[in-house]
Amino acid sequence: MGGTFESLKGGGAAITLDEIEISILRTLAVQLLELIGPGEPEPAEDADPLAALFAEGPSEPPSDPALARLFPDAYGAPDGAGDKGVAPEELAARSAEFRRFTENDLRARKREDVLAVVRSLDGLAPSGDGAAVLELSGELPLRWLGALNDLRLTIAARLDITEDDESAMLFRLPDEDPRKPMVMAYLWLGALQETLIETL
Repeated sequence: MGGTFESLKGGGAAITLDEIEISILRTLAVQLLELIGPGEPEPAEDADPLAALFAEGPSEPPSDPALARLFPDAYGAPDGAGDKGVAPEELAARSAEFRRFTENDLRARKREDVLAVVRSLDGLAPSGDGAAVLELSGELPLRWLGALNDLRLTIAARLDITEDDESAMLFRLPDEDPRKPMVMAYLWLGALQETLIETL
């Protein structure tokens, strides 16, 4: 897995991906879509357009650690790690209120980012050598950035990786460690994310 993003003339980014890389990216993206969950049903034609603006979402944080990493509390953890001088109960109440009015929109945006990745990959036609060039322009580079970040956050949660221990632990896993494939995917996604940022 050596492909990295490069700048396109006139803006955007491009990367050459082989069939295995395409398959891995698509599989991870589909799994993330399943984790985020289905979107809201389409409103009826005669539905009040303002009703969607005031639709309430969940007020409790997700119990799944990966979803909790994707949809964190807005005001810090209620264990006192958030705002100093604010009671944990108050932080929890603030986070619940914020979550109620923002999580649905955040889920929809994350879902659209990941769907953009899947659609981009589905549109690729590998050549005779099994490689294809993916070109991203318009809003696609930002959608890809969002999806790559969310994929890394999800894998980090599954592997119980924190920012502090990331570099020390990841490079020393023996090949027989069952976490090794996910660690390699995590590192590869990080390289893709970094080079995509550089191109923009």
